[in-house]
Amino acid sequence: MSDFDENKQDGQEYEEICFLCRRPESKAGKMFHMPGNLCVCDDCMRKTMDAMSHMDYTSMMNPNLVSQMFTPGMGKPDTSEAEEDDAKQQITATSTDTPDGTEEREDSADTPKGHGFPNISFINLADLQGGDMFGRTKIKKKKKGEPSKPILELKDIPAPHKLKEKLDEYVIGQEQAKKIISVAVYNHYKRVATGTMDDIEIEKSNILLLGPTGSGKTYLVKTLAKLLDVPLAIADATTLTEAGYIGDDIESVVSKLLAAADNDVERAESGIIFIDEIDKIAKKKNTTSRDVSGESVQQGMLKLLEGAEVEVPVGANSKNAMVPLTTINTRNILFICGGAFPDIEEIIKQRLTKTASIGYGATLKDAFDKEKNILRKVTVEDIRKFGMIPEFIGRLPIICTLEGLNKSMLIDILKEPKNAILKQYQKLLALDEVDLVFSEDALESIAEKALERDTGARALRAIIEEFMLDIMYEIPKDDNIGRVTITRDYIEGKGAPLIEMRGTM
Repeated sequence: MSDFDENKQDGQEYEEICFLCRRPESKAGKMFHMPGNLCVCDDCMRKTMDAMSHMDYTSMMNPNLVSQMFTPGMGKPDTSEAEEDDAKQQITATSTDTPDGTEEREDSADTPKGHGFPNISFINLADLQGGDMFGRTKIKKKKKGEPSKPILELKDIPAPHKLKEKLDEYVIGQEQAKKIISVAVYNHYKRVATGTMDDIEIEKSNILLLGPTGSGKTYLVKTLAKLLDVPLAIADATTLTEAGYIGDDIESVVSKLLAAADNDVERAESGIIFIDEIDKIAKKKNTTSRDVSGESVQQGMLKLLEGAEVEVPVGANSKNAMVPLTTINTRNILFICGGAFPDIEEIIKQRLTKTASIGYGATLKDAFDKEKNILRKVTVEDIRKFGMIPEFIGRLPIICTLEGLNKSMLIDILKEPKNAILKQYQKLLALDEVDLVFSEDALESIAEKALERDTGARALRAIIEEFMLDIMYEIPKDDNIGRVTITRDYIEGKGAPLIEMRGTM
């Protein structure tokens, strides 16, 4: 059995890729199978045969020119020195003297005139054996005639309350946000699983997440995709630019989802795409230059959010001649966009206090300055004024806000979730047979320091890394240490951790 037949049996569900134009079988048609596990489409084969038919084979048969085409690395035939001298004499004999005494050669080794191979470069195929150029880019075939099976059956979709219970195990706080997301995801995958109900087409429920940095936007979406076991692609809107400019194209976010689905088109068409830092593509204000990473990107994303068939590269972020393309329908892809939207609080305050009034019932301009969760009062008008175009906002019908973390929430984040930060360090020291204990005062001190940094839950990891460095370095030195207790004095730099030996515990 040949290598090609063996590979074909192993991957019958994958498409072949043309070795020359890199188009998949669904685009190029039936493939010609060549020796060395090569596949060539009908168009490329026809172009090759047409080019070969227009070659001048008579001039290519000159033995002197053919012998000069061989190089030491290209398999030059073995010849004796005598034969080489005879060939040189034959070339010299063909030269004629010009009237001025110089020699003019008809067929010179250095300057062939009008003969030889026309613009052909030789490739040693033996050197390419085993390389990636011969490997097929795996694109799963779409089954024809059979309805595509959804990745989630209707009976397997968790109800909103069950989905929220699962999220509660990993995400602290954000009760309203978890409820909104649970209902939106439940309705979306009911729509995917059923397609239509009584000829009533259900629209897609894309979500816009607003919240300060470190409030858990990305972590919430990651946990959601993990619980549903669906493909998830996380993209950064700051890298997206208008088509034709340096940066990632709009379709690159769909290409990442295809890679997350192992190039299974049907599975990717029911996945989730989370676009972070969506506020960075807001319209630039007071600028005269072309806005290639702002409003134009929003306009390019409209067709993706609403649902359209787009051609995306497979295994790359940009389209080029060596990358195969496949078509993905974004109709059943759930888009979740998240952003911190800095300074949108000022826009909300201006809207709430813009009504001028005089007297005891007047609204003061600083009435909302001390309100921490003013982001909950956001409206579509505020987001539009921030710089998002109305067409873009209209395709994100569900607006969900995440509240900033307070001291008690930070303490719960440290110890409550299944993969809490403290549990991670306790497991690391447990491998050295050492117990790690945190006092309540120490947890409060860590939370207070995190609030001062104003970076949300991300500050917790940075603070713990600082004071755990010396402990993780010193503990493995002494095998007699059995327990380490972290105190408030140690966090604030006023004392040392309490260390207990194994015999005194």
